[in-house]
Amino acid sequence: MELSARNQLKGKVANVDLGAVMANIKIEVTEPGVITAVITKESAERLGLAEGDDVVALIKSTEVIIGK
Repeated sequence: MELSARNQLKGKVANVDLGAVMANIKIEVTEPGVITAVITKESAERLGLAEGDDVVALIKSTEVIIGK
């Protein structure tokens, strides 16, 4: 599937839990080794981000698009 989205985390569905309205899908991610975040310059400076820093990338589960 060709998409313009920069971050595409490839994996396999590990669990499907269907509720009355929503479904909880667990995906075991295998790649990529790098994801891209675009943040404001102010945020980067406030966090003091530098190459080699250990960080955590947070992804809102309701903002994940699944393709098959």
